[in-house]
Amino acid sequence: MTTFHARPYVIINAAMSVDGKIDTIERNGASISSEEDKRRVLELRAQVDAVMVGGNTLLKESPKLTVKLPELEKLRIANKLPANPAKIGIISNANGLNIHGNFITAGPARRIVFTTNQTSAEQVNVLQELGVEVYQIGEKRVDLQQALDTLSRLGIRTVMLEGGGTLIAEFIRLGLADELRVYIAPKIFGGSSAPTLVDGDGWTESAAKKLTLVDARVFDQTGGVLIVYRL
Repeated sequence: MTTFHARPYVIINAAMSVDGKIDTIERNGASISSEEDKRRVLELRAQVDAVMVGGNTLLKESPKLTVKLPELEKLRIANKLPANPAKIGIISNANGLNIHGNFITAGPARRIVFTTNQTSAEQVNVLQELGVEVYQIGEKRVDLQQALDTLSRLGIRTVMLEGGGTLIAEFIRLGLADELRVYIAPKIFGGSSAPTLVDGDGWTESAAKKLTLVDARVFDQTGGVLIVYRL
């Protein structure tokens, strides 16, 4: 993983169904990855400086974003790193963020929230009192370029972006992502309202984003496939 960037090196990592869905129409955080892929994800988390998710993921799934396995924590500590990577939340309005949820309580881990002026001063104070680093950058939407610049100043060199589809779309649209790692599960979710790997407004055919294939392999005995692209 190259880190010769003014901004952090960003790896988009996700799991999706064969039809490109990262969740079902229920949007309850459907299980997609196999056990082997889950291990791969934890090992990748153990290699990066920070793990990032968007607002919908924070509010609906309350993710831990830790390496979870004691041996991976020990490996990071042996390499003079914190036991877990920093946890980063990108959320336009953090007033509904559960201060008792996993993002805040699971750890130990550094916690960083980028939000906008829609988040009340009271909520900012509450989060800061809990040790969360809060940055308000933007009126309606978080300025992602400024967020990455801030992370660079904070010493964050590699970021693993885990979703959701709207945040992934913005990183790709703005040219702020460097790598895409996707586990494709042998499942079909269907549904026009089910979230996809890349949501947002989309692009015309002439404006489609081009990728360079780095790796593709059958990842386990269940028929799942891992594909790695350079953006």
